[in-house]
Amino acid sequence: MELRDIEIFLTLSEELHFGRTAERLHVSAARVSQAIKKQERSIGAELFERTSRQVRLTPVGEQLLGDLRPVFRSLKESVDRARLTAQGKADVLRIGLMVTNGHELRPFWDAFRARHPQWGLRLSHNGYMDPFAPLRRGEIDLLLSWLPVEEPDLTVGPVLFDEPRVALVANDHRLAGRSSLTLEALADHGIVGPDGPQPDYFEDAFVPFTAPSGRTIERKFLVTTLDELYTLVADGEIIHLLGNQVTRFYVRPDVTYIPVRDTPLLRWGLVWRSDNDSPMVRAFTDIAHELGTMSL
Repeated sequence: MELRDIEIFLTLSEELHFGRTAERLHVSAARVSQAIKKQERSIGAELFERTSRQVRLTPVGEQLLGDLRPVFRSLKESVDRARLTAQGKADVLRIGLMVTNGHELRPFWDAFRARHPQWGLRLSHNGYMDPFAPLRRGEIDLLLSWLPVEEPDLTVGPVLFDEPRVALVANDHRLAGRSSLTLEALADHGIVGPDGPQPDYFEDAFVPFTAPSGRTIERKFLVTTLDELYTLVADGEIIHLLGNQVTRFYVRPDVTYIPVRDTPLLRWGLVWRSDNDSPMVRAFTDIAHELGTMSL
């Protein structure tokens, strides 16, 4: 089994969705399907049960996942260490981002690189579904997440930035001409919810389950990606609530952003495993404390 095929299998085991796996690995869905079928022919058993509604591991797939995951991680770490040695680096700090505005946070990245040339810095996208899993699996050292995070095994550190929130509405929606909205509008029209694991308190902190009047803010559709969310908004099916950063990094001709005036600022802070005593994590959080919270 080739390393790329192993990576495809492991990623599909996490995503349980061929399209998301392809998007994450920057390959076609056909390439993912081809790799899995090849592995199944080689093993002589199905690794995934596939229906029109879901993908899940078979018992054979579960066993293979348990065997392959630590082996693949060890191989990847070995290659990474060799690459770091070639670059004159002792180690690399891995930060997962649940934001789209990483460019605006360059002061943090640049300060770390300038003060600690002995270490590398690697930024990666962190998904919204099961958001703390990469931290717990040791795939990243720090997570930049919206707050609060109330996980007993995770530590919350400094806030890097805060921002107001905006409602997303279709350009031809009847609300599109408004200068501002309140959360009651979300209860009027409905929003989307996460199609995957996410703590209730965490979801509620981003988009409340109820409006100030007590009315339910209905999750009319479940999505896993921003692209799915924007498609539903642009089609007029729902409206939604996001951080103001999208007005700068997700400019679209079919969607309008409207300020929401009765929500608190959305705070984005650093999170790490409580058992991770890495000097790189301490060094980065020290820089974050020193630079302070940015208002964007």
